[in-house]
Amino acid sequence: MYTLLTVPFLVLAAVVTVATARRAGFADRMRASAWAAIVLIVLTAIFDNVMIAADLFTYPEHLISGIRIGLAPIEDFSYPLAAAFLVQAVRCLLTPRGIEEQP
Repeated sequence: MYTLLTVPFLVLAAVVTVATARRAGFADRMRASAWAAIVLIVLTAIFDNVMIAADLFTYPEHLISGIRIGLAPIEDFSYPLAAAFLVQAVRCLLTPRGIEEQP
């Protein structure tokens, strides 16, 4: 169930990111987004595991895929991944053409 909830976020992030492919600086944005994704995923792994270990919340086994990183279900990592790319892509699309090309 939780896996299905992540699909729209990942698809939206992918579609909006691809929509920026023709804008200037696409490779730089992808590199920055990848680094942001790595940092966010590491932080998610740390803090989700701490919070789950502290019994702040749990996941019903029948609603998750069963794949875990430590105690955190893999589904938890889709949101920071989507956000890392979506935020950059939306910012790019909201920036008028020509402005991003100036030094």
